[in-house]
Amino acid sequence: MIRYPIPPMIHGATQSATWMSIFSGQTTVLAPEFDPDEVWRAIHDHKVNLLFFTGDAMARPLLDALLASQEGAQGKEAYDLSSLFLLASTAALFSTSIKEKFLELLPNRVITDSIGSSETGFGGTSIVAKGQSHTGGPRVTIDKTTVVLDEDGNEVKPGSGVRGIIAKKGHIPVGYYKDEKKTAETFRTYNGVRYAIPGDYAEVDADGSVTMLGRGSQSINSGGEKIYPEEVEAALKGHPDVFDALVVGVPDERFGQCVAAVVHLRPGTSTTLADLDTFVRQEIAGYKVPRKVWWVDEIHRTPAGKPDYRWAKDTTEERPADDAHASHVGTSS
Repeated sequence: MIRYPIPPMIHGATQSATWMSIFSGQTTVLAPEFDPDEVWRAIHDHKVNLLFFTGDAMARPLLDALLASQEGAQGKEAYDLSSLFLLASTAALFSTSIKEKFLELLPNRVITDSIGSSETGFGGTSIVAKGQSHTGGPRVTIDKTTVVLDEDGNEVKPGSGVRGIIAKKGHIPVGYYKDEKKTAETFRTYNGVRYAIPGDYAEVDADGSVTMLGRGSQSINSGGEKIYPEEVEAALKGHPDVFDALVVGVPDERFGQCVAAVVHLRPGTSTTLADLDTFVRQEIAGYKVPRKVWWVDEIHRTPAGKPDYRWAKDTTEERPADDAHASHVGTSS
């Protein structure tokens, strides 16, 4: 197998893919930096079988470049992607709307969406299929050493509706190098079992599959309701005018916090908060709908493609919202 992990080497996905190839005597293609056109060119030239990437931050520009090549835009030639049979996303939100477009443009391929972290390694995976729900994080089948724990450290019962936190047992790290505080926060022992707990919240469905909700540190408390940004971001990015978006909580006199969106629109498009409101209400509950929006030219992310929520929060504090609802309605709306 020829693997092509495109996140930087600092990211665990690229490290894991490279070690798997080295240890099994296979081939890894590496690139010095991410360029979507060069990714498809490398697959064409090196007959890549497996493409690793990190969610929407890489998937969306890859999708746009693929569309341009297939349509012959700007003189771009079509790539021979017949060798490619698996596209694997991990460690970041991979929106359903983008998944379905990949399935349309690259039929008869396997597309997966996996969870994991540097502290836990692989945690679970799902196979992308047409017609899946557009809301929430990935719904995955977890491995036997991954569990969801409640606030008392007990495993959440399937179908109970209890929101818990993802935890990994078994072979896990000793801790963070020379950082006892962070080690104590992440590696905890419950009922005699030591776990790695990076901070991702989830629910366990009746069939035992797990629906990811997002990082607890980023959740928004609006009128006592917990709102996970990834669910709102997935709904926003289903809108045809939205290229990328991050969601954060901003102060609100009535509810403590309200949902705010920092949005990068596609070039040549124009939309309003009211348009986004109408669109996302088809996917998420009313109390999760953004009440304010900031338009930006680019969404900031880490070199590994992960969202920079600190930057998004700073953006909302530096200037007034570009569009906002005049008043807020109740959380049940």
